Amino acid sequence: MTICRLAVAGFAFITLVAPVAAQTYPDRPITMIVPFAAGGASDVIARIIGERMGQALGQTIVNENVAGAGGVIALNRVAVAKPDGYMILIGNTGTNAASYVLTPDVKFTPDSFLPVGLIAKTAPVLAVKKDFPAKTLAEFVAYAKANPGKINLAHAGVGSSNYLICKNFIAAAKVEVTLVSYRGAGPALNDLLGGHVDGVCDNAASIAPSIQADRVQGLAVAAAKRLEILPDLKTSAEGGLPDFLAEGWNAIFTPANTPNDVTARLNGALRSSIADPAVRKRFNDLGSTPADDGEMTGAHVRKVVEADIARYKITLAVKD
Repeated sequence: MTICRLAVAGFAFITLVAPVAAQTYPDRPITMIVPFAAGGASDVIARIIGERMGQALGQTIVNENVAGAGGVIALNRVAVAKPDGYMILIGNTGTNAASYVLTPDVKFTPDSFLPVGLIAKTAPVLAVKKDFPAKTLAEFVAYAKANPGKINLAHAGVGSSNYLICKNFIAAAKVEVTLVSYRGAGPALNDLLGGHVDGVCDNAASIAPSIQADRVQGLAVAAAKRLEILPDLKTSAEGGLPDFLAEGWNAIFTPANTPNDVTARLNGALRSSIADPAVRKRFNDLGSTPADDGEMTGAHVRKVVEADIARYKITLAVKD
């Protein structure tokens, strides 16, 4: 009888402690891995959402930039991290979808990561240096066709969302250009500002300030409509290249097998952060569209990743 009572008491203790332990998360700072160098769209979005999610969780979220190999180095690290919610990832269509097509021997799979929810959708922009002779998208395409291989376009690394913007442009325009790979959108943009490359494929979140300051020429936004922050920048369709569409996204992921109660806390923090008018304004000011309620679920992100992988198996069938 005594043994039975002890067993029952022990079970009751475990069932009481488990929820209490779950309620203590997080009890120390969280690291958010950003797969690119500072200054790019993913980095900017990560800083905005990380700061606000940290407030919601009552702990600091420290952003750590792990650049290289189009995000593969960063994802390798997250894939083997302890699944306790203290290391999370901000991923995009390049790192979490195209990488499986561009680098098929990666050590991780889509199942290595547990999607928490979408943060925002991003607006792709094609821009060139200030003194480039072509001033419109149509002129740029014509110049590229007249000078095959002579134009160089910078991007944030093979497999990045910016690389995919470049590839989409090349396919739509049917031109031959030279792609120059960097460790992130920030370094690529710096070289554009310095006149070391002809143009960049970027996201409005990182390049809009340079266009607004008239330091570079924006040629087109590869989206369905113009951006409020760049009202004079025509869409690719308006510029005569309707097939040039490459809208992207950013989402939060954790290592696989992260407990449901932990991902639920992260999802709740994500939702409260996106609901914050100040956060929504900052995203809108960057030309990014905050995720809506139905997009801030792991199930939605999983479907987006699966669809993007299937699409890239076709569009990226021929590697550089």
